[in-house]
Amino acid sequence: SVRLMGHATSVRLEANFWVIVEDIAAAQGMPLARFLTQLYEEALEIHGEVSNFASLLRCCCLNYLARDFDHARLRVETQAAA
Repeated sequence: SVRLMGHATSVRLEANFWVIVEDIAAAQGMPLARFLTQLYEEALEIHGEVSNFASLLRCCCLNYLARDFDHARLRVETQAAA
């Protein structure tokens, strides 16, 4: 259960996704609750509604991992070229 915009709500995610969400929040320098609230509010502002917050969180996790993968690949390619 998490609080979003002052309301307790249940967000069901697999444990591995929660680990990644916590990593993203830490990387942003935010407590988990504040990160979730900010993400929810931004999605609400952009789209007018958030119909499936768990799905949004999973997509954020995939984007975060893809970005990290791209950075790691670039480092390897740069080191190989040196």
